[in-house]
Amino acid sequence: MTNEPKPDYPHRRPHSPPLDGRYLELDLSRELDQLQREPEWDKGQNAKTVVKYDNLRVVLMSLKAHGRIPEHVTEGRITIQTIRGHILVRADQRTFDLPLGGLLALDHGLPHDVEAIEDSAFLLTIAWPPSGPSS
Repeated sequence: MTNEPKPDYPHRRPHSPPLDGRYLELDLSRELDQLQREPEWDKGQNAKTVVKYDNLRVVLMSLKAHGRIPEHVTEGRITIQTIRGHILVRADQRTFDLPLGGLLALDHGLPHDVEAIEDSAFLLTIAWPPSGPSS
């Protein structure tokens, strides 16, 4: 045993409950509050997968005001539902305005980006064909 200091490891969440099962019940307010207390939030955004099946993911995402997720493409079809704040999604040469309660569905392979107008949170749902995501 040595007295050497332990290295600084990146932030790790405490062990979380299973992300799949016959049913999952979540307290999104509590999950979001936890996300915004973690060090990653100080960098402008944070995310946590809250449901994970072979062909379906639900990710809770938070963005600080004026934060952006650069343009990217998703293999699966997605929905984006604003649960706090106000976001803009750009896709297919359009800007979709998603205030609190707004919902947008995008087909697979469609390039898009996300911008927060104010501190915001949204649920990203990704659905793949029955074979699941390719990795």
